[in-house]
Amino acid sequence: MSASVFTHPVLAPLFGDEEIASYFTAAADIEAMLAFEVALAEAECRSGLIEARHLEAIRARAAAFAPDLEALAAGTARDGVVVPSLLAQLRSGLDAEAGKALHKGATSQDVIDASLAMRMQGIALVLDRRLAAITDAFARWNLEAGDKPVMAHTRMQAAKPTRFARKLASWTDPLVRCRLRREEIAPRAFALRIGGAVGDRAGFGDKADAIARDVAASLGLPSAPASLHSERDGLAELAGWFSLITGALGKFGQDVVLSLQNEVGELQLSGGGGSSAMPHKNNPVGAEILVTLARFNATVVSGMHQALVHENERSGAAWSLEWMLLPQMAMAAGAATRTAEALIGQLQLAET
Repeated sequence: MSASVFTHPVLAPLFGDEEIASYFTAAADIEAMLAFEVALAEAECRSGLIEARHLEAIRARAAAFAPDLEALAAGTARDGVVVPSLLAQLRSGLDAEAGKALHKGATSQDVIDASLAMRMQGIALVLDRRLAAITDAFARWNLEAGDKPVMAHTRMQAAKPTRFARKLASWTDPLVRCRLRREEIAPRAFALRIGGAVGDRAGFGDKADAIARDVAASLGLPSAPASLHSERDGLAELAGWFSLITGALGKFGQDVVLSLQNEVGELQLSGGGGSSAMPHKNNPVGAEILVTLARFNATVVSGMHQALVHENERSGAAWSLEWMLLPQMAMAAGAATRTAEALIGQLQLAET
């Protein structure tokens, strides 16, 4: 076993997802935080809060910045967040006035939440692309075999014959709804949660809302009417979306496992897993992992509802709980979509 099955060198091919994992590297996080600081400086320059020469200095410093990861780690252990240490490193390459202009009116949570929003929005688009590929694969299977008869099962018992198209619809339709839900939750799940020190945007003066909208537009994020520092329902919705994806694909996996039983034989699997003791076996590993990932996210999503309890204007405890849970849920959703797409190509309806 491992502390993280998603990135373990042996277990990652089973549970992990390289494309999704790339969004959770230190480099990706720092790149997104720097993008926020530059976008903020640009918006503040346009609003007259900082001078153009300071903006140019900030841009140049961000473009050439090479972080000292060891120092960032030490600073995070001390401060509970990476931003103070990151800003200290950035300011070490700026003159005093440009250093004051950097991060003007913002707070650590603005930076970290913006980075999270940018990366989660990218992950959601990856998952949406994969869901489209999976539903297209199901549609092709429906054209090939949708009219063939199969036995329906209710309460694990043979019920009445039905068309294979009925089973395919039960696998496809929830994924179509997941794609629609992404669009519906996007304004809340990927919003720029900028608010300054205590969430009232006071540090930006009378241009606060205009600056917030400007930064959001520059980063390609939805603009929120308020800071949302302690209002985390949008992230809980995102966690629920991840769980709905894995749950829908888990239902597909569970049906496949049952259909592949020798006593049922409704489906046939090529390229299944082997056994150390029984060489005749063709184990439905991918289908089983879909069930595992569904149950994992269904368990973890409750933690994201615990993280809704942010005390007062900012919570260190609830906030950092999100950092532990949401990436795991995204990784599980990535692994499920990757596995499901591969699994469909290994299945065919048995000849009757």
